[in-house]
Amino acid sequence: MSGRNVRERRLGAAAVTATAVAAAGVAVGGWTLVADATTRAAANRWTLVTGAVLAYEVGFLAYHVDADRPGAAAAPPNLVTLARGLLYAATAGFLVVPPSAPAVRWAPAVCYGTGVALDFADGRLARRTGRTTPLGERLDHAFDTLGFLVAPLVGVAWGRLPLAYLSLSAARYVYRAGVGWRRRRERPVADLPASRVRRPLAALQMGFITVALAPALPASLVHPASLVVVAPSLAVFARDYLAVTGRLGGRIGRRGDG
Repeated sequence: MSGRNVRERRLGAAAVTATAVAAAGVAVGGWTLVADATTRAAANRWTLVTGAVLAYEVGFLAYHVDADRPGAAAAPPNLVTLARGLLYAATAGFLVVPPSAPAVRWAPAVCYGTGVALDFADGRLARRTGRTTPLGERLDHAFDTLGFLVAPLVGVAWGRLPLAYLSLSAARYVYRAGVGWRRRRERPVADLPASRVRRPLAALQMGFITVALAPALPASLVHPASLVVVAPSLAVFARDYLAVTGRLGGRIGRRGDG
């Protein structure tokens, strides 16, 4: 093994270790903050859920660290993406903590909103530095999906979002399951069509979820607004599935990973 390969593997291992240490810091710091604001029992529940998500994220990184150069895990854009994942894990913990204290009521919006800001920062940083990597793309997609799952779940549990909004979270998994089913059945899957609205709509949903989680607006306004906001994104998921299954035309290929 060359010296460069050894250095790359050491960088990759160091990135995984640093992420695990940071995850432990999030768990300990979060437990302390929640315990001070509420009770130790609530803090224990928060840590249980957050810890499970953190373990998934560290395991995901360790499993995929060899997707390209192992040292890519230590690239600045990917470190920003990993920080975003830690914030989404912290958001998930509030699924089992009632919004009884002011600090707790604002915490999910702050954690998720900061993660959303980092989502824009990591992509821009990767493009400006020319450090776009396969590992970064996998982390970005995995954490986007995670954020779109845990944050709406917290919103529904706290009464900030209607149950119907979870259709957005479900749509991602239904889409991927449908594409996977077609491939297992060896049925053709067309290329995912280019879209000018896919990314802006995702940004719209992220911003709306952040606003919905914040206790600044009454739920009586957020609930009807959420049904209006979610409709275009669901329509795009439906259009994409029809396209990759050939019902809207398109070149047959091996993609379809929306």
